[in-house]
Amino acid sequence: MSHKEDNEEKSRCHRTDLYASIPRTCLPIVYHPDYNITFMGLEKLHPFDAGKWGKVIRFLKEEQFINDGNLVEAREAAEEDLLVVHTKRYLNRLKWSLVVATITEIPPLLFLPNFLVQRKVLRPLRTQTGGTIMAGKLAVERGWAINVGGGFHHCSSDRGGGFCAYADITLAIKFLFERVEGISRVTIIDLDAHQGNGHERDFLDDRRVFIMDMYNRYIYPGDEYAKRAIKRKVELDWGTEDSEYLQKVELHMEGTLNEVLPDIIVYNAGTDILDGDPLGGLSISPQGIIKRDELVFRAAKRRGIPVLMVTSGGYQKKTARIIADSILNLHRQGLIEAFFPPCLDLSLKPRVFSD
Repeated sequence: MSHKEDNEEKSRCHRTDLYASIPRTCLPIVYHPDYNITFMGLEKLHPFDAGKWGKVIRFLKEEQFINDGNLVEAREAAEEDLLVVHTKRYLNRLKWSLVVATITEIPPLLFLPNFLVQRKVLRPLRTQTGGTIMAGKLAVERGWAINVGGGFHHCSSDRGGGFCAYADITLAIKFLFERVEGISRVTIIDLDAHQGNGHERDFLDDRRVFIMDMYNRYIYPGDEYAKRAIKRKVELDWGTEDSEYLQKVELHMEGTLNEVLPDIIVYNAGTDILDGDPLGGLSISPQGIIKRDELVFRAAKRRGIPVLMVTSGGYQKKTARIIADSILNLHRQGLIEAFFPPCLDLSLKPRVFSD
């Protein structure tokens, strides 16, 4: 994208509630109880634990790491926010229950009136999407931010799939490009077990975005067209275990960050790499996942790069505990203390638009 086009992009900013100021007393951890999907047991028809986000928060509260007073409450992404990336045609298609049933892989949804599907399924996903956008701004301001949900990396501007109805990663990056001075290069480190074909399709021809994607080569989505956007592609075999996995994470992540020093890292921290996951097909231990997250945050902090982390896939009941344990480990290691990245001048405030 040219400098002229970038300036034109900034001039088209709409009014949004997602970039409102957050009190300094809040940790940059974003969540809302509306993240969790519960409706007549239909959510159990997909292997995804549709209540894992609330369980992560409960575990963190039990460890007295967070409380209701220092959490950042996510806001639902409005239609105008979504239109920064999504086409009007795609959003209109989500008004058909059959389309949502296909995207979320919950067939019985097609029999429900769409107003219920909107309220019980899509609103939680829109709230998580809003949380990712909010966490992007927070990461720049605080040095790090974690959206306890989000990571819908199979959704692109005009199509969803794999339980991903909104392109929250693309949206967060587009918001940063449009609204935050000093953000001109972004690196996506996608370590979910599946290829992140959604953001790859969205940034296929965008040289501002460097994508590292490490995934099981044999599973969904196998999107060869989208793979053209990956600058550092790491394809794993069935049953890859901790030693090989962590070695590859460190090697390729260091190579990625040495090749291009970004203004922010968007880290898609899927836990579907866990041994026994019904969809991931890898064999990583809980300790391996915790170490993986530590490697990413340590590399970022060493270089003074802000990190936005989203939790993405993870299809076992125990993944919530692992996510919470990983966040606690990052805190113990001093990797999610408040630090300000020297590569950004934080006196250049984001342009905030709110109603």
